[in-house]
Amino acid sequence: MKIALIASDFGDAPEAAKRLREKYNIVNTDEADVIVALGGDGHMLQTLHTFMQRRIPIYGMNRGTVGFLMNEYSEDRLEERIQTADPFTLHPLRMLVTTCDDRTVQYMAVNEVSLLRETRQAAKICISIDGKVRIPELVGDGLLVATPAGSTAYNLSAHGPIVPLGADLLTLTPLSAFRPRRWRGALLPHTVSVELDVITPQKRPVSAVADMHEVRDVRKVVIEEAREINLNLLFDREHNLAERIFTEQFVH
Repeated sequence: MKIALIASDFGDAPEAAKRLREKYNIVNTDEADVIVALGGDGHMLQTLHTFMQRRIPIYGMNRGTVGFLMNEYSEDRLEERIQTADPFTLHPLRMLVTTCDDRTVQYMAVNEVSLLRETRQAAKICISIDGKVRIPELVGDGLLVATPAGSTAYNLSAHGPIVPLGADLLTLTPLSAFRPRRWRGALLPHTVSVELDVITPQKRPVSAVADMHEVRDVRKVVIEEAREINLNLLFDREHNLAERIFTEQFVH
């Protein structure tokens, strides 16, 4: 097994990477069979984006803070842990943005795509699903579309539902909605196309964010699951991602 190591520049990750390089035969990423990501969830997201087209398995070890997408850190039995880990395949969201100056920009998101007001004025957004208008005017701070893997991140903080892995659902969650007051979001089949049109974008500017990639002054955003892209994560059997997401529903 040829292992590559990608470590965060922050916290305990650099020192941990140094010790692992001394203990194991670490290769370059272009030679590797698997990548070990050292850091927190943000570093894991960055690693997934960097190697999105490679389909190479990624095994994360937590040297950050939350580490929801990471395994526990240990310097022992690394090769054995990787070989016995449970694989899980994630499909990212594709965000296609049209800006106010008619530029077209595309980014991928592992966790969520969010639309956020840029100024003190509330955003006004028309929500269409598969070409049918469902909410003509959402007024508030914005909204987000999250994958099951991302449902425990920003989506959960915004009081959106937790979605178990394998449920083939996406969450559509408003952010501080003023109108309609009683709308708390929706669960959507993962096959849908979500179209978000910003109403009066020059007067009420909105930015669109796919994980860590932001586009400002957007006019229209189309969000779909990129089924052709497979992100392969590895998790220790006693601490797999599906179980962690399921367990989050019972945290009090």
